[in-house]
Amino acid sequence: MKSRIGAVLTAGVLTVSVSGCGVFRGDEDSSAPGVTKDACPNAVNKNNGCIYLGAISDLTVGPFKTLAVPITEAQKAFWKRVNQQGGIGGYDIDVTKYVRDNKYNPETHNQVYQEIKGKVLALAQTLGSPTTAAIIKDLKSSKIVAAPASWTSAWNFEDVILESGASYCIESMNAIDYAVETFKPKSVMAVHYAGDYGADAAAGAKAGAAAQKLTFNAIETPQGQDNQGRAVDAIVKGKPDLVILTTGPTDAATVIGQAAARGYKGRYIGTSPSWNKGLLKSPAAPAIKAQYLQSAPWAPFQTQTPGHQAMRQALGQVDPNDGYTSGWVWSYPLKAALQKAAANKELTRDGLLKAVKQITQVDYEGMMPTGSGNFAGDAGTGAVRTSLIAKPDDKEQTGVKVIKEAFTGPTAKAYTLDAPCFGKL
Repeated sequence: MKSRIGAVLTAGVLTVSVSGCGVFRGDEDSSAPGVTKDACPNAVNKNNGCIYLGAISDLTVGPFKTLAVPITEAQKAFWKRVNQQGGIGGYDIDVTKYVRDNKYNPETHNQVYQEIKGKVLALAQTLGSPTTAAIIKDLKSSKIVAAPASWTSAWNFEDVILESGASYCIESMNAIDYAVETFKPKSVMAVHYAGDYGADAAAGAKAGAAAQKLTFNAIETPQGQDNQGRAVDAIVKGKPDLVILTTGPTDAATVIGQAAARGYKGRYIGTSPSWNKGLLKSPAAPAIKAQYLQSAPWAPFQTQTPGHQAMRQALGQVDPNDGYTSGWVWSYPLKAALQKAAANKELTRDGLLKAVKQITQVDYEGMMPTGSGNFAGDAGTGAVRTSLIAKPDDKEQTGVKVIKEAFTGPTAKAYTLDAPCFGKL
């Protein structure tokens, strides 16, 4: 199993079969909250039972709301498609009743999690690294499987977390290897938020810089446009050839724009959540187009894979945003786990966790490299090590055009993932 932290979880559960179905229906069993024989509200399949999944996201005031709202809408579309295809094991999936706003605040995240935890089988979304860290102990003790809307390398070590794509750590290693290959920097600075998000990317940048024999330093910066002065000062004074930027989009625009106004001419590669196409309409747009590249764990909204096409068809007419892409991709592993648990006739929390540990590959419909989604191995085996690089482009639907398809750089390929990266910063 990928986790080597904490106690081993067992899956011995008393199950009850329903005639003609053969799959556990958990209305009276405390190990299967969120599983009912009654149909979901507005059910696609009226004769199916209902599996309720929770979603906790940054929906109103936090730094990632421009990504989080489409993430949440994409997940609703994903599970509606699953229901239209017949559901899973005699159940439809509901991801609309228990959606909550975390305001990107760990305390709020835990509060709303406690409100819904007894009513859902699993979490279709828990957005944010520090916010999810606030509930990880409870997720493990309650055996609640969760799909994260974040990429910290810590998730590679947690059995209850169904992560997708390269971690911030791996993404930053690949970004530096790409930079060395293309414009040969001599110095790297990581400008990053605190916590498992920013520090994980900065640790990956540190490892990449060491492997490539580049000078390195890291500057932690708080959230908020008015709080970026120290980071801007450090960039302007230090004049690094490359900045690995790990913030929210608005703060990224502030840093890039203010540093450019003060004469900085170096390059940036932004970690995935640092980007939103609205940056191309900001006052910093000229500097962003000239200096910024975007790293990402998967290809953008407009890509022609079966999964991307299914996503666009399910969403209908929307303003393209790679929050949609991420929300859709993050849903595949939980779908696979539910299908496995249903096949095992164990649609309970224990049964779902058992199913996760049996998954060696997830069908992402071409949105991730073949072999992605190995939750049966250890952290190093299961970690995805590919990412891509894009550049700002007004002509593209989400404002970026891929210039380096999914690749694994030499640093990430050789890296031994034996602990979460941010602990090594």
